[in-house]
Amino acid sequence: MEMNGAQLIVKLLERQGIKIIWGIPGGATLPLYDALYQSPIRHILTRHEQGAGFMAQGMARTTGKAAVCTATSGPGATNLITALADAHLDSVPMVAITGQVPTALMGTDAFQEVDTYGLTLPVTKHNFLVKAAADLLTVIPEAFRIAESGRPGPVVVDVPKDVQTQKVRFGQWPEPGVPGPVRWRDNGVLERMAQMIRQSKRPMFYVGGGVVASGGADLLRSASQKNGIPVVSTLMGLGAMAYDDPLFLGMLGMHGTPVANLAMARADLIIALGIRFDDRVTGKMEAFCADAAVIHVDVDESEIGKIRNASLGVCGDAATVLTKILPRMDTFTREGWHGEIASLKSPTPAAAEIKNPFHPSGIIRYIGNRAPEDAIVATDVGQHQMWTAQAYPVRHPRSLLMSGGLGTMGFGVPVAMGAAFANPHKKIVCITGDGSFLMNLQELATLAEHELNITIVLMDNGHLGLVRQQQEMFYSNHVFASKFTRSPDFSAIAQGFGIRAWDAGINGSNRSAIDEALAFQGPSLVVVPIDGTTNVYPMVPPGASNLEMIQEA
Repeated sequence: MEMNGAQLIVKLLERQGIKIIWGIPGGATLPLYDALYQSPIRHILTRHEQGAGFMAQGMARTTGKAAVCTATSGPGATNLITALADAHLDSVPMVAITGQVPTALMGTDAFQEVDTYGLTLPVTKHNFLVKAAADLLTVIPEAFRIAESGRPGPVVVDVPKDVQTQKVRFGQWPEPGVPGPVRWRDNGVLERMAQMIRQSKRPMFYVGGGVVASGGADLLRSASQKNGIPVVSTLMGLGAMAYDDPLFLGMLGMHGTPVANLAMARADLIIALGIRFDDRVTGKMEAFCADAAVIHVDVDESEIGKIRNASLGVCGDAATVLTKILPRMDTFTREGWHGEIASLKSPTPAAAEIKNPFHPSGIIRYIGNRAPEDAIVATDVGQHQMWTAQAYPVRHPRSLLMSGGLGTMGFGVPVAMGAAFANPHKKIVCITGDGSFLMNLQELATLAEHELNITIVLMDNGHLGLVRQQQEMFYSNHVFASKFTRSPDFSAIAQGFGIRAWDAGINGSNRSAIDEALAFQGPSLVVVPIDGTTNVYPMVPPGASNLEMIQEA
């Protein structure tokens, strides 16, 4: 067989089962696009390369499989970097194929040349600079193997233009790249883990995105119920337990539920599954569960003991460890521990706010109760994200898509679109804020073009809400550069792109507008003006202990 490098890339992607690729063409990727012209792979023309990266993330976050985006050299590649960094911190598998100037021009400051390999090295799991077309036969399958193996992550394949046009002869196709075997070493850790759980009086499961990524949600529920162990979650772990499971205490950390923060402080054993002790979760590390023993389970051995010393470190993915530990766990009810936790569940302002239909939490709970049970929800970053994490009735893993580690504004709309491409028969809801929405507004053109079944709920408070809240609370109310003195007519903008729009009235008072937007089959926007002075509670001050959380009086 003989073909050029670009044709080889496309055929190898087809063999990986890739059906969709997102991107924008440019001079350094024209050979690749010429090859895509002949391919059954569906190319989605986005309006910005960052949008392409986040749409690939939306597919990957909902399927667990690596998705693909592409960009040309120079600014195309640099525009991808934020989406790559976001995927890297949240362990999302994706493969980005970037064009590069011809090899003879590399290092000469040629037109649209940047060192893509060097720039992406810190924000990817791995990257490749391909010097010969024949190397693609190993590089492309290897990129997928790396992206999906162990702790998932993004991989970049940078291909100079002359490598794309270079002819190559080969005898047979390589096997598609598949995830490597699950890494597992027992060394007696299972028996020690079972013994620690058995001897514990007040154990707690502390779960993160690793439980969701490993497919371990059902196993977690079984272990929790069998041994009577309550569960708290990070932002990325939401969905591993249903929101109304009696053993689920909610999200932990800066904007977590009071009962989760208080109960964790009383636990004598923390079983940390697929987490990395992020500072937004732990608060002041020295004060975080200081008297508790810690079993830290993570597929990435470098995470174990990196931030918090572990009494027992277990290297393996959460699903594998839960599968192996379940038969060794005794059946317990732990009534005393549950009674102690129940005493912490007194009514709180946050709980009252969810019951108030005109508080942002109440609006979000209303949306969650009206949306289909299998709906997928994406958010941007800000106050609306925290209200969603606190109030949306998340029932299933991979149904709540949030930027956790990087906290990227502009994430929501394109990620929701990627989820819609991957799940065409499901309703997708994007909950965003005015500040975040403006950052990738151009993708409304892509949304309208493909008539995706997405309802965007825009909570418009005229501010960068979380910034304004911290300025008010911790910077002597010096509200500066966080208030929009003029706001656009978002409904008119959406209609200009060909998207149906509704106004839900102040604080969502026009419930029929929300209902109509959610029922609409196709792209829609509902604007919900909210009070710009409303804060998210509880809140742990930066650098403080979780027990120092501030609750509304």
